[in-house]
Amino acid sequence: MVDLKRELRLYLLLRGASLRGVLQYRGNLLMMVLAGAAYQGSGFAFVWALLHTFGTVAGWGLGQIAFLYGMRLLSHALWLVTMDGIGQSDFLIREGQLDRMLLRPANVLSQMASHTRSILPFGDLSMAILVFGVALVVADVDWSAGSVGFLVLAVLGGAFLEASVVVALAGLSVRVLDTWAYRMMTLDAIDTLGSYPLSVFGTGVQRVLTYVLPVAFIAFLPASVILGRTGQLAVPAWLGLLSPLVGVALFTLAYRFWRHQLRGYQGVGH
Repeated sequence: MVDLKRELRLYLLLRGASLRGVLQYRGNLLMMVLAGAAYQGSGFAFVWALLHTFGTVAGWGLGQIAFLYGMRLLSHALWLVTMDGIGQSDFLIREGQLDRMLLRPANVLSQMASHTRSILPFGDLSMAILVFGVALVVADVDWSAGSVGFLVLAVLGGAFLEASVVVALAGLSVRVLDTWAYRMMTLDAIDTLGSYPLSVFGTGVQRVLTYVLPVAFIAFLPASVILGRTGQLAVPAWLGLLSPLVGVALFTLAYRFWRHQLRGYQGVGH
């Protein structure tokens, strides 16, 4: 527990130093936040236009899809704001910066997570708050203390699940140095499939996106539970309740994989 508190304190110090550096250039800061918000906002604008034309998608109305979209975007923004730098593992290894991090008395993954000076994730976060705020108004949700608590845990679980993909790829990059194609393929799949009701697909595809590539656990399954739409699921409804645990379990496995790969690191010259 003492080590965890120390690592968390070091992470906050490093991340705070990076953000203070960015704040010195306020024009760039504004443009990067606007760019992140515009990118994510364009995705929801497409959904709005689609529903304006057809009314519903697989029985989901605008409010319900906005709720699902907002949940996925909140999870996405949370992992980006806290661990975005891990996605640059290829660059850090090739440029020898990982060697420098290995010499410091701090967790290497924590250093990678906090080194970035990109503000784009805060644009994602601002749009996530906006979309989800609208969804809370227009979606018909039977709120209770249990559903609010489950919503918070599910968003955190989704963030851990997305982060687990990037941490696992960081571990792979220790061996193969260039994981750009893997990263683009998996994150694009999550971005494309995770924001919409997977009930538009057949039973087989829903099961693949639950048991093989667990995109459904990020937002679709927990949103179905909260919105009371579990009758459409092609998998057992209780799986949706496990979403927070699935995210934490996959992140733990990814972190153990990263640690295992890092022990075999020999430098970019080998």
